[in-house]
Amino acid sequence: MSSVDVVALVDEGLGNSAYLVDLGDGRALLVDVSLDLRSAWAATRRRGLRPAFAADTHLHADFLSGARHLADSEGTRVLASAAGGREFGHTALRDGDEVDLGGLRLRALATPGHTHEHLAFLLLDGDTPAGVFTGGSLLVGAAARTDLVAPERTEELARLQYRSLRRLATLPDDVAVWPTHGAGSFCSAPPGTRRTSTIGAEKAGNALLRAPDEEAFTEALLGSLGSFPAYFLTLAETNRRGVLLDGEPGLRALDVDTVRGLLADGAWLLDTRPVAEFGAAHVPGALSIPLRPAFASWLGWLVPPGRPLVIVRGPGQDPAEVAWQAAKIGYGPLAGELAGGLGAWTAAGHPVVRTPLVRAEDLGGRRVLDVRQEAEFAAGHVPGASHVELGALAARAGELPREPTVVMCGHGERAMSAAALLERSGHRDLAVLDGGPRDWARAEGRPLADGT
Repeated sequence: MSSVDVVALVDEGLGNSAYLVDLGDGRALLVDVSLDLRSAWAATRRRGLRPAFAADTHLHADFLSGARHLADSEGTRVLASAAGGREFGHTALRDGDEVDLGGLRLRALATPGHTHEHLAFLLLDGDTPAGVFTGGSLLVGAAARTDLVAPERTEELARLQYRSLRRLATLPDDVAVWPTHGAGSFCSAPPGTRRTSTIGAEKAGNALLRAPDEEAFTEALLGSLGSFPAYFLTLAETNRRGVLLDGEPGLRALDVDTVRGLLADGAWLLDTRPVAEFGAAHVPGALSIPLRPAFASWLGWLVPPGRPLVIVRGPGQDPAEVAWQAAKIGYGPLAGELAGGLGAWTAAGHPVVRTPLVRAEDLGGRRVLDVRQEAEFAAGHVPGASHVELGALAARAGELPREPTVVMCGHGERAMSAAALLERSGHRDLAVLDGGPRDWARAEGRPLADGT
């Protein structure tokens, strides 16, 4: 097997991997690089490389591509599907087209399914296939969803996905599989799986690749589709046009009166502090999305696009991290941040709200609302708990009883976001479980219920 120098640049929050290929002559190939270019810049600079090529496997549904910005700022040559209709300069590739990288070659393989214009890229060292960048076609232990282009095309694309995976399975067993979407991506892959694989390993262990026929594959894939963040549906068109950064994202300081004016005009106040700090005191109407790797996913799921966003953060939280995570999914530039944080708000004499945390043993007889994903809820939940996924909660808040309620998830972060959304819609007497269903089971000495 050929040996090439490939480095995975993993975004744990979105569950995706970009890849850097050292071409051995001071140049690099980047594959499926996000608009959050910090890891790509760090990797190329550390190795003294110039990003000569940027290949995109598809018009991504879960992050903005950094390819156009690299072309504009670094002179990078963009490689992408001719069927994508991109409106900026790029090398438009069709099935079987090859690009000479200088010793290595990249061959485009039409692999529609996840999207209609999807390409995989086979990396060749001479005539030896070293690995294949599979994007959203063949994943580790899975295949990416097919319901992001248009609802009426979901089954059609699932059948195309079957054929694309069968095509990839004809590659030699020792060929590396380098997918873009991985564990944690709603696009999606099983939790806990490895980030990379080989064709042989996938033929042996990937249940979808082992489906006996197209009908069985299609039924299994369509049956696995869960919910996904609404922002997924907006980014493909944005990527078709291409995105340029206007400097590095950041947060400008806003005084209390300016923030109040923005809120009065419809801006959202987004509080990124940890759950316990938000629960102890927060600005009325603020939405809690704690700053963590999954911040961008929940921002894109819970906040309507196009709204001005004002940030409240803790003193130890990096403002650049907030701004970059927002930018990579198309939320930016942000309006700014409340200068002085919550302390400035209270010093100006404005009220705060408290959403208490409760322990599992202190639930009492209060109603329990579980906001985890459907599969999580079905795998084990507090008996008698009601269930609404966090992503669907804003639309359904008016249906829910207005009674004392403890909101819960797996650890507390999603539950506090849910409680904040309910508070925004007028619900009161809310608390958040500090922990998850297993904490309740241990405290009560009782088993969890399963099913829906």
